[in-house]
Amino acid sequence: MTQAVHKFGGSSLSSASRYQAVANIILGQCVAGDCVVVSAAGKTTNTLVKLWQSHTQSDTQAVSDILLQLESQQTQLISELLQGDLQRHLLNLLHAELKAIASQSEQKQLHEASLLAHGEVWSARLLAHYLQHLGVAAKNIDARQLFTLHHGQLVEQKNVQACGELIAIDQINVVTGFIASDSEGTTVTLGRNGSDYSATLLASYVHAQSVSIWTDTQGVYSTDPRKVSNAIKYPKVCRGQANLLARLGNPVLHAKTLSPLKNTEIKLVVRSSYEPEATPTEVVKEGYSKAKRFITTFENQDLLRVEQLQAGEVRDLSQLIQHSIHHFSQVGDVFLMVPAAFTHVVVQQLQGRANLVGSNLNGCAVVAAQNEVSSLKKQARLLLDEQEVVVRFEHEAGDYALFLTDQLIDSDALASLHDKLVTKGQELAIIVAGLGNVGEVFIEQCKDQIAHLQQQFDVKVVALLRSESMLFAASGINLDNWQTQWSVESLPYAKEDLLARIVELDYEHKVVIDITASEAFSQLYPDFVAADCHLISANKYAGTAELNWYESLRSRLKERNLYWRYNTSVGAGLPINFALADLQNSGDRVIEVEGVFSGTLSWLCSQYDGTKAFSDLVLEAQALGFTEPDPREDLSGRDMQRKLLILARDLGLSLNLDDIELSPLMPEVLAHGDWNAFLANRALLDSFIALKAEEAAREGCVLRYTGALTLRDGKVTAKVGVAHVGATSALANLTPGDNIFVIRSQWYQNNPLVIQGPGAGKEVTAAGIHSDLYWLTQQLR
Repeated sequence: MTQAVHKFGGSSLSSASRYQAVANIILGQCVAGDCVVVSAAGKTTNTLVKLWQSHTQSDTQAVSDILLQLESQQTQLISELLQGDLQRHLLNLLHAELKAIASQSEQKQLHEASLLAHGEVWSARLLAHYLQHLGVAAKNIDARQLFTLHHGQLVEQKNVQACGELIAIDQINVVTGFIASDSEGTTVTLGRNGSDYSATLLASYVHAQSVSIWTDTQGVYSTDPRKVSNAIKYPKVCRGQANLLARLGNPVLHAKTLSPLKNTEIKLVVRSSYEPEATPTEVVKEGYSKAKRFITTFENQDLLRVEQLQAGEVRDLSQLIQHSIHHFSQVGDVFLMVPAAFTHVVVQQLQGRANLVGSNLNGCAVVAAQNEVSSLKKQARLLLDEQEVVVRFEHEAGDYALFLTDQLIDSDALASLHDKLVTKGQELAIIVAGLGNVGEVFIEQCKDQIAHLQQQFDVKVVALLRSESMLFAASGINLDNWQTQWSVESLPYAKEDLLARIVELDYEHKVVIDITASEAFSQLYPDFVAADCHLISANKYAGTAELNWYESLRSRLKERNLYWRYNTSVGAGLPINFALADLQNSGDRVIEVEGVFSGTLSWLCSQYDGTKAFSDLVLEAQALGFTEPDPREDLSGRDMQRKLLILARDLGLSLNLDDIELSPLMPEVLAHGDWNAFLANRALLDSFIALKAEEAAREGCVLRYTGALTLRDGKVTAKVGVAHVGATSALANLTPGDNIFVIRSQWYQNNPLVIQGPGAGKEVTAAGIHSDLYWLTQQLR
């Protein structure tokens, strides 16, 4: 039984290394009985088209040259992928086929569709044999044995029967895309990029559960991501919009691809063969996804006015020129948009019923929900006028607006259109993890902050997580009574439940805000990134994780154009991470960062003057809620050590936690045993601190617990521990409970940059998280 059909395009098979990558995907994704539909490798079809053109022009030298080019390309693929008998077998077949093509051309017996079919035949055969070489049971199948057309119409019953007989249930079936046969057994093609159609057609015949279209992009984007860096990858797109984009020439999905899936439950996804782990775009039935906004562009189009256009003529013309043709009606006239290189063929075929309205036109189309199109069309026209793009023709239909222009819509113009028309319609889903003191204040602040953010985004808090319970509402949680909703609707969850719900969210952007102190939760960050989530952390564990893990996370974020903000993991509400980034981005070079990065230790050291035992101050701070439940967590200095590591990595240093020297603010012996053991031996702490304070006083200094990172002469020094601070230093005059960061750089060397303020507190920390959230929305804008 076929569970899945996978289709790989020409770019996915453009070299031996790409064949190997595709084989790895098949090994990881397919089971026996599944089908793999392939296009011709790389630009093979284009080369075969040139060969046909040379043949029709009787250019024998060109035919010979192109045959040599094809032989060289295919021989290289076979030689790099296979060896021994398999290699010799395929090379012999290739040479025989090329010889037959040359002979047919000489005898004027070459048939166009049969010639073009060779590209797919070669791909399917080579991939199947390569899988066999890897020890996988696989067979290649020529789709001309599966798909029969009669007068251009599929012979459905015969095709279903053929698929049932020829698709093996105990092997991987590698099937040629693009080609079929007519009722006389003559080769026909299914149109340019017809392999997508072959895949969905095959899926419908074998009742597959899913079809995966593997391309060189990660999914369906709001516009061309190669031209607009902040193009949005949509997790879901409805079939109607996907179909419209295909008719408008969008290269990700092609005309006719979706028609075999009508009235079926077959799942269609668009995935990247270059980044197979990236979250795909799922093309879903109407009603299963909201309408999205797109801007698609086109070049070198001619506009024809056609009289008495017959049913099925556009399909036949598209088949003839092997390209999509968009047609529409306006004020009783019917128009065709035809690639300029093929206009003469279309005009000739229409036999005097077509008149050229405009030639060599460029342009764009804005696709959106029907109730948005008229407004977006007016905005687009104004923006094109501002860009001095001359619009020659425009058309509005129910779900799109079309502009044909003299100039190309270049990257700058497209980015401007995208920013004003698409970005403003975005939605941002927020998942909040951690409902402790800071988390509760963050949610309360959300009520006002979200109203402010709504000017740019439709922002919704969709999930709240606490320990092992979850409240999830895809349409948004009412923050005015979230506690009541939590008590009634929250449920236990496992990691898999959470990730599945996040993947299903139909939002342009998603962000996980981690206000936990959980190392286990931070380990889910790669999974969140794989689900296309941005990250905001008050949690320090991910930022101080083992270096390889940390760098891998950074790399994955970069690959997916995702952001990670974590300012509150170091400075609560103080903008220390922003400051370091700004200094470096402006060309400055940071030499030293020193400071007190713990509100608890700041309070303890600033309050201590010898009149009260240090352990009494610790108990007082504990009672006030300034410390961790076990204050030894603060006295250990590990929290400050983690914060210093985060700052070091922000400066581009490849350090691990153990690379930072750590001296706790207590004798080592007190770190062992339980809290009662600590209390019983608290005198050891008092003696330890008193001795340190006396040593500092003899030097005319005061006692502080600091972190220091120094970068001088190519050497890095990082340490956390007790420091003797001069009376005039900013560190000595610290308000109890404040954090302070003293930054010396190339420009701030003698007069350092000082950032000081509350280093703890639920209000300032929650506000710092909102600062990160606001920054994120500005970047997404």
